[in-house]
Amino acid sequence: MKHFDRELSLRELLSGISRDKLHKALTMLAGEEFRLSETSGALLFGNAQAPTGTRLPLQLDVEPLGYLESSESDENRLHATVALLELLMHATARYRMASDLHTEAVSADYEELQRRHADLQASEARYKALANELEERVQTQVKTIEDAQRQLYQAEKLASIGQLAAGVAHEINNPIGFIRSNLNTARDYVEKFKLLAEPARNGDAAGLSAAWRAADLDFVLEDFSGLLDESLSGADRVARIVADLKGFSNVDSAEEAMVDLNDNLRAVTNIVAGKLGEQVEMALDLQPLPRLLCLPGHLNQVFLNLLLNANQAISGAGKITVRSDVADHAIRIQVGDDGCGIPAEVLPRIFEPFFTTRDVGSGTGLGLTVCRDIVSAHGGRIEVDSEVGKGTVFSIHLPLP
Repeated sequence: MKHFDRELSLRELLSGISRDKLHKALTMLAGEEFRLSETSGALLFGNAQAPTGTRLPLQLDVEPLGYLESSESDENRLHATVALLELLMHATARYRMASDLHTEAVSADYEELQRRHADLQASEARYKALANELEERVQTQVKTIEDAQRQLYQAEKLASIGQLAAGVAHEINNPIGFIRSNLNTARDYVEKFKLLAEPARNGDAAGLSAAWRAADLDFVLEDFSGLLDESLSGADRVARIVADLKGFSNVDSAEEAMVDLNDNLRAVTNIVAGKLGEQVEMALDLQPLPRLLCLPGHLNQVFLNLLLNANQAISGAGKITVRSDVADHAIRIQVGDDGCGIPAEVLPRIFEPFFTTRDVGSGTGLGLTVCRDIVSAHGGRIEVDSEVGKGTVFSIHLPLP
């Protein structure tokens, strides 16, 4: 119920006025013998007993709320007193109505604010719950994507290593093949030397000499030395290949090391050499480099991918050039070829994941993406300059501290 709809009594309408001042004013206007009461008869001011004389009603909105009774003979004065009291009553009523309206409005606004605050709290709780749920979903999706990315990158590494393995197998099989052949020959030579055992034990100089000539041991001794030298050279070659392969054994390692990247380039080019086409030449132009704190195995992966791409870009005779130097306070490594080149409309997309111009099944489309990400992780950048029919140059820039 609204407060301003309630009817006010005469007592309430006069309650805001000082009783002493009002009583004094009424005494001056209505005389000593007066009585101001409510319609119920309840005395507000003046004498308890009604004086003999004039009785005038006090009205508010036509309804009488009380009476002024006085023995004062001047009725005009009494009517003026009633008019003054009614003015005070109307002013008080309007003030009370305005106050009640304001109170009602403030109360309604406060209740509305409380309702809105409760709605906001409920909305905030729903938002927080939704945000937490979304965050969990995002984290799950990010983990799924990261896992998938790691698997794809691992697939690219395995694809590169798979291509590398074929060349390495060829490089190792060649020396192992002639080492095996030399060992078989050496075993035959040992059998010939066994023919000298009996005449030597018997002290038969003539028989020993005859056996020596029959086995042609002069040739055997001369050839045996060559067999050993050739076998040792082959074993050294296998050892170098194995040493170069060690650079790829920590391709997934997150441990940094201070390295001379020229050593890494030499190791990778040695390994890739067995994978090159018969008419493809490899040239190194390596300038002295400062040592760099990096992830060597990861950068080896970059060099390997670029060299394999360069080899595939050459059809028939061609040349791959690997250069290193220092430029603009950064180590610059360039891998170039004089192969088919990359069309201008394709260049902007070559670092996109899964983009490839090769036949289906011939590549993952992640090789250059992996290269870019590894170089970026080192704070560097990779650029490409290519022209169809003339070749391609990839430039890696790794900032120095």
